[in-house]
Amino acid sequence: MLIIDCPYCGPRPELEFAHGGQAHVVRPADPSKSSDDEWTEYLYLRLNTRGVYAERWRHARGCGRFFNALRDTTTDHFLATYRAGERPPTVAAPRSAP
Repeated sequence: MLIIDCPYCGPRPELEFAHGGQAHVVRPADPSKSSDDEWTEYLYLRLNTRGVYAERWRHARGCGRFFNALRDTTTDHFLATYRAGERPPTVAAPRSAP
């Protein structure tokens, strides 16, 4: 079972969490002045990078709080978790498999 380290509650099983998509997506300051293309990009288009990716998570069956995580999408390993509103921590680049 995958263990996720909630920055508020500590390590818990993955079944307690809900994935919330890409982290650090900035809402337009004045959505009424955004074009349809800009609004569509904000709502639907996300990066889908291979490697380290910043994601939002919610401890749905625990404290209920949102937090962010850096996860390596190639291995599904969590490299770091941090509270919402904080800057992502610096992590070492994961080593590639031989």
